Amino acid sequence: MLKLPNSLTPMQQYVLIAYDGTDADAPSRRMAARPAHLENVRQLKARGQFTEGGAVLNEAGTMIGSVMIVAFPSRAELDAWLADDPYVTGKVWERVQVQPYRSAQV
Repeated sequence: MLKLPNSLTPMQQYVLIAYDGTDADAPSRRMAARPAHLENVRQLKARGQFTEGGAVLNEAGTMIGSVMIVAFPSRAELDAWLADDPYVTGKVWERVQVQPYRSAQV
């Protein structure tokens, strides 16, 4: 378990892998929701809960999904955050996989 600086709450790391819808409107939904999604992630980063993340690309370099490494006190709190993320509420992500994760100490 990870502890955030100045925090007594242990934090579990998670890796989130999400794939966008494949319909013709999926790219425009992503671009419309992107500024709000990035602001949401900036808030996680400011709290020390965002480790790394970015877009998953297809062979042509088009964004087709996302990967994030985040930390939350519980899976329930991650799920609550996720339910309000603009990529979820804006129906950008079609499939989301979340797994517990542990960073290697190298």
